[in-house]
Amino acid sequence: MPQDEAVIGRTGKVLIGTRGSAGPGEVLVRVRGGSETFLAWSEDPLPPGATVLVIESRGCREVGVIEWADPLDALGGDAVDAC
Repeated sequence: MPQDEAVIGRTGKVLIGTRGSAGPGEVLVRVRGGSETFLAWSEDPLPPGATVLVIESRGCREVGVIEWADPLDALGGDAVDAC
């Protein structure tokens, strides 16, 4: 099945929690100027509301994801104010 390269590297939110190897969940990803939903597979279960990074396209509107925390969030507002 053809992969959807446009979605790889995008972030999204978990709508329906993933269950690790027990099954997929659903994520909402901003892509192509809008937002689209995909079946999402992850190694570890992820709860609804978690932020994820799409690491692979499995074709047919299915993606592999990992939990994601933006490293710039750790800097807080102080880094911008210091400039």
